[in-house]
Amino acid sequence: QVQLVESGGGLVQPGGSLRLSCAASGSIFSIYVMGWYRQAPGKQRELVATVLTRGGVTNYADSVKGRFTISKDSAKYTPYLQMNSLKPEDTAVYYCTAGLVLERPSDYWGQGTQVTVSS
Repeated sequence: QVQLVESGGGLVQPGGSLRLSCAASGSIFSIYVMGWYRQAPGKQRELVATVLTRGGVTNYADSVKGRFTISKDSAKYTPYLQMNSLKPEDTAVYYCTAGLVLERPSDYWGQGTQVTVSS
């Protein structure tokens, strides 16, 4: 079993930056892929980015490509999401996830952290 705890959310103005962190514990060596989802009120949950625990290959949603960067501390299994050039439409609850296989990156979920982009 894997436990995930996000941190780093908050209120930021459009064009600003935030860095989200995800502390993983438990059976962390079983994790194959880690990712970030987000869900805004009234909207469908969206996969934002993923990173493989072996090799570090990353993938991004088109809506955040070029603005967001996912990275990982290999020793601690602590993924980060660096968010730059934030837009109001980025406002959502962001969830850290972990998966045992590439095709299913969300076997485990964190509690979520609120990101609000507003002037």
